[in-house]
Amino acid sequence: MGQRSRATTIADVAAHAGVSQASVSRVLNGRSSVDPEIVRRVQASIAELEYRPSPTARSLVNGRNNTVAMVVPDLENPLFQGILKGLSLAAARDGYRVLVADTAENVDDEEEIAVEARQRCDALVLCAPRMPEAKLRALVDAVSPVVVVNRPLPGADVPVVGVDYVRGIRDLVDHLHDLGHRRIAYASGPPTSASNAERRRGVAEALAAHPDVRIDEVPGGSRLDDGYAASDAVLAAHRDGCTAVIAFNDLVALGLMTRLHELGVEVPRDLSIAGFDDVPMAGFATPRLTSMSVPRGEIGGQVWLRLRTLIEGGPVEHSVLYSPRLEARGSTAAVAEGVA
Repeated sequence: MGQRSRATTIADVAAHAGVSQASVSRVLNGRSSVDPEIVRRVQASIAELEYRPSPTARSLVNGRNNTVAMVVPDLENPLFQGILKGLSLAAARDGYRVLVADTAENVDDEEEIAVEARQRCDALVLCAPRMPEAKLRALVDAVSPVVVVNRPLPGADVPVVGVDYVRGIRDLVDHLHDLGHRRIAYASGPPTSASNAERRRGVAEALAAHPDVRIDEVPGGSRLDDGYAASDAVLAAHRDGCTAVIAFNDLVALGLMTRLHELGVEVPRDLSIAGFDDVPMAGFATPRLTSMSVPRGEIGGQVWLRLRTLIEGGPVEHSVLYSPRLEARGSTAAVAEGVA
């Protein structure tokens, strides 16, 4: 029976290179104080012996496991998927991996899930957390290092990367106003969503800027089936004079458009529909969905830059707020003559 080959160890590398095990460890950890000749010999021995450092052993030495966790309220949402992809690609370039925890919009489980995720990794990303602000402020202190996405936390000592939803809603109302719409319905998001509160602020500012506009709020949600289910409330608003709908996000808009099509309501002839986030599906809908474009991948990259700085013991970097860009497509059109 043949003998099982033994894995190469640091001791083997040290003996092959003619240096101490401590020197090999310092080279593996990238210490700049190591003599260049020793670095060359150790690297040559590592290559020749095909040595692969144990991730577990390295984490015991430096106190890190080179993983971070991202907690999201709904991983089915393409916005969060895009942010995750941007974060994962940026982190991978620095040798880190990203774990994901989905709270399934259950605000009662959010804190526990975040704490458990932090115990298993080096740092945490809280993406659009739904919990009350006081609880969130206590949590970010407890799980540091942490970066928060799409949740304003004024005065908190934590980086925040997000989207200017107030500006985005104002721009959508401006767009619809230019098309002649004066009665608009807003299909709102989850009640616990901070970005829904920001969108409602945008509605208030748009009304102040356009006194001739009326915006009625109807229950919406954040998912495709929420938009589908919102059709009754939207059609009631339509019968009352609304000619356009701004949905909380693209998923709600797409679900709504599906149901309206089934009911024989033509978009945009009968009713203009606009979403938010510009997810990939928006450009493939029939008609193509007007939306506010959000740089999902870039947001993920900026999150990583701030998280990496914190992991390395650096300062809390300034927060970033992205202005979304209007993508006017076929789902919005001018009001038919005699309707407005």
